Amino acid sequence: MSTPSDDGTPDVRYAEYVLGVLDADARAQVEREMAASESAAAAVERWRRRLLPLAQEIRPESPSAAVWERIRGELQLDGARRSRGEGGPPGLWQSLRFWHRLSLATGVLLAAACVAIVALLVRRPAAPAVPYMASTIAESGGRVGWTATMDVGKARMIVVPASPRGVSAGHSPELWLIPRGGKPIAVGVISATTPVTLRLAPALVARVGPSAMLAVSVEPAGGSPSGQPTGPVIAQGRIGAAPAGGQPSGPATALALSLPGAMQA
Repeated sequence: MSTPSDDGTPDVRYAEYVLGVLDADARAQVEREMAASESAAAAVERWRRRLLPLAQEIRPESPSAAVWERIRGELQLDGARRSRGEGGPPGLWQSLRFWHRLSLATGVLLAAACVAIVALLVRRPAAPAVPYMASTIAESGGRVGWTATMDVGKARMIVVPASPRGVSAGHSPELWLIPRGGKPIAVGVISATTPVTLRLAPALVARVGPSAMLAVSVEPAGGSPSGQPTGPVIAQGRIGAAPAGGQPSGPATALALSLPGAMQA
């Protein structure tokens, strides 16, 4: 049993369980899930930590005698008692059944409001990712080989050669994305003379960010046959975010946006 529901949002039933608004059957079902699944038990515990502190913020207050006196006056309780006499039947405001039903209805409305708030919280859309990224891919001596601009929304990357060193005949420069602590992921074969536009797979787009870097290796013509770099790495550089104002306009913008320290030992 997994805690996410089919639409990818957290299971609201666990929040309803913590709030105490489930009926007996639904509550028993959640308890069975908790006993059988550590992930379900962890989800319920997360909701407890999230919701129960809200109740702790409400301090108990004891109203003064003047407050009660005013309430009785507004409800005309004393006048109703005098009008019916001590032995008369209780009026509406003195009816225990009336107050019980009113309390029950208020509790149901409060629980429904809490559930609505929880549903809004769990369905709140995630903040959009940075739409544009850029990188300067430099050689060990500091000479810029290529610049790359990435349109995350359109899942594409434009790689522009600056002054890369020559690649021998029968070989191609290939671009790699290297996530922090991960293995290189092939982005595509690029050119030492002309700009190249590369389409990015969704799994690769998810790894683009300041914690990753780009690298270029020399591979056989058409790219690495193994899916990993086989030749020497001739240039590399970190990825930086483009300004919020819009897409980088060209290689000069990419140079300005890249992070320092492009080479690693």
